[in-house]
This record gives sequence, structure tokens and C-alpha cells, in this order.
Amino acid sequence: MKLSIVIVSFNTRQMTLECLASVYRETNSDSIEVILIDNNSSDGSADAVEQQFPQVRLIRSEKNYGFAMANNLAIEQASGEYLLLLNPDTVVLDNAIGRLLDFAGKHPEAGIWGGRTVFGNGALNPGSCFRKMSIWNQFCRAFGLAAIFRNSELFNAEEYGGWSRNSIRQVDIVCGCFLMIKRTLWNQLQGFDRRFFMYAEEADLCLRAKKLGYAPMITGAAQIVHYGGGSEKVRADKMVRLLSAKIELQKVHWSEVSQRVGVFLFKSWVVTRMIAYSVLALKGRQSRYVDAQRIWQEIWIRRHEWSKGY
Repeated sequence: MKLSIVIVSFNTRQMTLECLASVYRETNSDSIEVILIDNNSSDGSADAVEQQFPQVRLIRSEKNYGFAMANNLAIEQASGEYLLLLNPDTVVLDNAIGRLLDFAGKHPEAGIWGGRTVFGNGALNPGSCFRKMSIWNQFCRAFGLAAIFRNSELFNAEEYGGWSRNSIRQVDIVCGCFLMIKRTLWNQLQGFDRRFFMYAEEADLCLRAKKLGYAPMITGAAQIVHYGGGSEKVRADKMVRLLSAKIELQKVHWSEVSQRVGVFLFKSWVVTRMIAYSVLALKGRQSRYVDAQRIWQEIWIRRHEWSKGY
């Protein structure tokens, strides 16, 4: 088997079905196997997949293992030379998987490969890749420079600001929504670090690959729709998970002194967002600003949950 496609689903029934339909519509099914592990969804996802896509190897989990552990478990059953991690809230476009596989064959030095992601309306979704966290790019995010100068690679460095993702480029981190990796490298890295329940697991994986001499790459020729947030509905809960994961990532890859600075900057980011939305809510009294203020205030109140990582 050339390629094993691994999908982790959790309460994304309709999106999962659309994702699978696009995989089989846009990919030569003779050279792939699809493994889907369902994290104990309550919306009938597993039953719907079994009924509509009997060719999918379905794993029904009795509990929610999160993203990292679920992928590790599913990949134990994979037989492909290459592995593709694909989110259920995606739609494959124009033979994107075949294009990415061809790209991987031409650039084995990368070890990990990704493509271009767009939102449902076709606009660029910049989340297909990231630069690794640094004190500088966290400072820019905390004090609004990344938002003000969104198209600047200097001030919005973590998101590679201004890059349309149309070209081929080495990156630090390929997003786990559309990430291809050679099975041998996955085994060498021993898969995802299980301490990352959700978020930052692909960042840790890519950073560990870079330490082995690999250089992850993106190609604009392989494009998918990535809606984002399909299984994470409450934004405050999502941000608490995300901040916990990012601080855990710092604990793994940063010095102790840098970690202290990083936590301070994350706290500063939450405070500046909370203040900014409070001012906007007072001035405009628009419901979206009031809601945003409430969400960021809750994130701040819950800082004891995320400020020490997992």
C-alpha cells in the first residue's frame, strides 16, 4: 500500500461524510487505504461512516482519546509507505492528495509535507503551516503587532505573514489537518507525544523531525478546504486547550528562563485582548464585541487551567 489516510472524528458527522466523499472523488482509490477512528462521538458519526463508506476501516473508540493518541492508535493498523493525517472538517480539491504524494516523492529531504488550505469561501486559510514559537513572535502577538501588521513577515512571523502559500517553501511546522509523513520517519519519532491531548502535537512532531535533519515543506499545488474548529464548539474551552498545549510545547522545547517569559507573554496576550474588546464593547455596544469580551474574560479567569501546560 502506497498511502494510508488517517482521519480522527469527534461529533463531526456531516463534515466527516463530506470529507470522505471528497477523498474518494479526488483520489485514485487503488493506491490508498482510509482508516477512520471515531472518538466516541454522540452524533452517529461512526454508524453513518459504516453505512455510507463500507470500504473505510472504521475504529470505534469507547472514549475520546484526543487527536494525538487516536492517530497513534489508528496508525498501528496502517500499512502504507506514506501516512496522511487528514482532519474530518476538510474537503479535498483537485487531486490534492495525489499531488502531495508526488511532491513528497520529489522532496524526500523534507520528511514531512503539507499543502495549501482555504476556507469554505475560497479565501486563504493561513493555518496550513506555522513558524515555531519564539519570544519575538509571541511578543508581537501579545501586544497587537501581529494583528496590526498581518501581512508582515517581521511582525506576524509565526503565521508567515504576507505569504499566500502558492509557492514551495520550507517551514517549521506543517498543520496536522493535512500532514503527510513517511512511515519510517513516523516510527523513528515514535508518533505523536501522548502528553498533547489536542493542539501542538504536530508542532512537537515537526520540531523533533527538524532535530533529525529534516526540513518540512509546503506546496501550493495541493489544496484543500479546511473549515477549522469542527469538533471544538465553545471558544473559551478551545482557547484553554490551545494555550495549555502551547505552554506544554514550550516546556518541552524551551529553556527554563524562556518558558517564564513565554508564560508572561501568553498572559499578556489574554489581558490585551480582554481590554481591547472591553473598550470596543463600551464604544460600540455591538453584541460580537460583548461576546468576545466575555470569552476572553473567562479565559483569563481560567488561567490556572492553562498557565502550567497540561
